[in-house]
Amino acid sequence: MRVLLVEDHAKLATTLARGLRREGMAVDVVFDGEDALAHVAATDYDVVVLDRDLPGVHGDDVCRTLVADRRRSRILMLTAARTISDRVEGLALGADDYLPKPFAFAELVARIHALSRRSSPSLPPILVHGDLCLDPARRVATRAGKSLALTPKEFAVLERLLAAQGRVLTVGDLLDGVWDEMADPFTKTVKITVSRLRAKLGDPPVIETVPPGYRI
Repeated sequence: MRVLLVEDHAKLATTLARGLRREGMAVDVVFDGEDALAHVAATDYDVVVLDRDLPGVHGDDVCRTLVADRRRSRILMLTAARTISDRVEGLALGADDYLPKPFAFAELVARIHALSRRSSPSLPPILVHGDLCLDPARRVATRAGKSLALTPKEFAVLERLLAAQGRVLTVGDLLDGVWDEMADPFTKTVKITVSRLRAKLGDPPVIETVPPGYRI
């Protein structure tokens, strides 16, 4: 899952991003509204976690722009304001969800996952291919009933391939969806991750190489 975190409090942003990456998400971090708009124009994010009180371009204006541009990205708005009227106002701007600060990190993760599922409503809650099952919400993958010990990146690649429902995903598709903007597009990161994933999935093979990418 590709997430853009827009938060002007640098320490909080760094802490949240670190935690979300441990949950297997690819997270880009920006600290103001102008940079947020530039990132969204260049990258197709699943979820934008948007602080409302941003310097420069206000979070409200970022939200309005994303909605007006009909971006696929779901918007989770964060704010220190806790009143019902503030929440209603945030949702009226077009945000898909609203989370007042302070919040529990587990709730943030759950809400991001819920919004991501809403961006792909045709997908079932549990992805299945033969004896291979993946539960994105519980972050559990099994094959023939046996749990698979996958790294966050291996899990995310498998989730993307299963969600593609037989379509070929290019190396670029996987790089964009699973790694953040700091990833080097000229490395063999995707190839190495797929190779390790194949080894853990075992036989018979389920990941097929179809130039210029892979499919299940």
